[in-house]
Order: sequence, then C-alpha cells, then structure tokens
Amino acid sequence: MNKWGKVLLVSFTYMGTIVGAGFATGQEILQFFTQYGRTGTFTIVFAVLLFSWLGMKIMLISHDQGATSYEDLNKFIFGERIGRWFSLVTLIMLFGVTTVMLAGAGSIFVEQLQMSYQAGLIITLLLSYGVIMRGMNGILTANSVVVPIMLLVTVLITLHTTGTPGAENWIRLHHDAPTAKAWTAPILYAAYNLSLAQAVLVPLGSNIQDRNVLKWGGLAGGAGIGLLLLAGHFALTAHMPGVAQFEIPMGHIISNLGAEVRLLFLLAVYGEIFTTFIADVYGLSLQICQRTGLKRKTVSVSVMALCFIISQFGFSKLLSTLYPLFGLISLAWFTAIIWREYGTRPNGG
Repeated sequence: MNKWGKVLLVSFTYMGTIVGAGFATGQEILQFFTQYGRTGTFTIVFAVLLFSWLGMKIMLISHDQGATSYEDLNKFIFGERIGRWFSLVTLIMLFGVTTVMLAGAGSIFVEQLQMSYQAGLIITLLLSYGVIMRGMNGILTANSVVVPIMLLVTVLITLHTTGTPGAENWIRLHHDAPTAKAWTAPILYAAYNLSLAQAVLVPLGSNIQDRNVLKWGGLAGGAGIGLLLLAGHFALTAHMPGVAQFEIPMGHIISNLGAEVRLLFLLAVYGEIFTTFIADVYGLSLQICQRTGLKRKTVSVSVMALCFIISQFGFSKLLSTLYPLFGLISLAWFTAIIWREYGTRPNGG
C-alpha cells in the first residue's frame, strides 16, 4: 500500500475509535455542541484543532518512544510511578466503556432487529474475536469498512437537511447557557475521547514506521471527526428544539428517508459500537499482557468473557453510572499530556 493509502487507513482508524455509539446516534453532538446553538458551530472548530493536534502527538510520541501499550505513554507523561497507577485507572475506564459498548450492541439487536439481547452479545463477541486475533491489521480493516458507511449516512442526512426551513439554524440559533459552559464542552469532549482512544493510537503509532503517515493520518482523522461533527450539528440544529427529546436524535431525522437509509444508519451505529469495542479490547489486552506476561489470545478471550458477564446489567444503567466519573479522570490525563508538551515533565518518581 502506498503512503497516502496508509494515511487514509490511519485516519479511518482514528475516526472509528472516536466515533462511538453516542456520536453516531447524535446524542453526543446534541449534548456537547448543538444545545449551544450557533456557538456550538465555533466550539466544534476548537474541538477539531484539539483532535487533530493531540491525536497526531499521541501517535508520534508512541512512535518515537517505541511504546507497546498506553502504559508506556502514561509513564512517559507522568513518570514511572504515577504512570503505572494512571495506567491502572485507564484500564478500569477502558474496561467500563468496553462493557457499555457490548451492552449497546445487545440493545440494538433487541430494539432494531427484534432478536434477543443475549444473541446480540454472542454474535458481537464472535465477530470481535475474529477481528482481534488479526491484531492491528484486523482493526484497520474493520474501520476501513465502517467509517465509509458512516460518512455516506452523514452525507445523505446533510443533503436531506439542506433546503429545510431550519437549515440556517447552525449559524443563527441562540442559546441561554453560559458562554463559559459552551466553550468548556469541547475540552471535556476531546479529553474524554482522546484518553480512551490512546488504547489504539499508541499501538498504531508504534506499528506504523513512517512518521509522516502518522502525522498526516492524525491531521486527516481530526479533520474527518470535525466534518462529521459539523454535519451532525447542521442536521440537528435544523430540527431544534424538538429533536432534543429523542434518545436517538439522528434516528428521528432519518425516519422519513426510506428503508435503505435507515438500514445504512443501523449498520453505521452498530459498526461504530463494534469498532470501539474491538479497539478497547485490543488496547486492554496489550496492557494486561505487558503487566502479566500472559498470551494475548488468552487475555483477549478473558476480557471479552468478563464484558459478557458485566453487560448483563444493561446499556443505560452502565452508561449513566460510569461516564460522568470517567469524564473527570480524562480531564486530568488531558491536562497532563498538554503540560508534558509545553511545561515541565511531572516528577513521577
């Protein structure tokens, strides 16, 4: 594969890792950006700068340091002792998010396909096993399929929104929230997503030999995330405030676009859950292998089995319990990596 083909694969993998179920359904875009009206348009631009710059930096640092897993990155950022403890916290966060993704996949099978919750879990686990056993190549391939589907759905939704009565809301819709809150939202959003994305960005950075591929892949991936955010924001603002009452805002928008588009949307949402799940299991397995010396196959199967057990609690309960806590921890990591680039390295002992 030539250089620019590799850049595209890196950017797709970056986008697929960031764009999870909350993004694809529109709920994350609504909560972090669209509720702030036209201000959300500008904060999306700010978020794009953060994603492009920090995503690229994580991969380049991992490449230069020869990092095996995100624990190596955290040791570099925080120092040996604090880095090990922070990696343990990250492991717990990743495991929590991984169980949420698996539970979300089960919920899709129940709500959209009228199949049992357990069948959804088992099918997702079997598919994931086949991909994860191929290592980074499997993750790259999965994202090269899923991300274009998501891009196609986004284009169709954007075209449908153009010309509707609310199409200009993204540049004229006002909000009552404090300005400081609106501008804090993209920082929290980027911090949370990037702290979890390191599970894939670190091994991706160490596996790709060409620094320029990582540099341009990070920039292109950040720009792609921004285009998806802007397109989703454009569509959602056109249907505000009514669309805010729906659990799956994008699902409401596409409800009148025909069965084919609804099927593509379902594939995109499931695909984004799937790519986030395999990315997290892969990153978890690498870190556990590094700490224990166990074989990756054994660890991966064990992680997926534990996820299956905990996912029995259900999607919404896990989501509401875990995500607020993870957001605070992610902000600490986000601050540290910026400080590592522009300040003095923390003395971790």
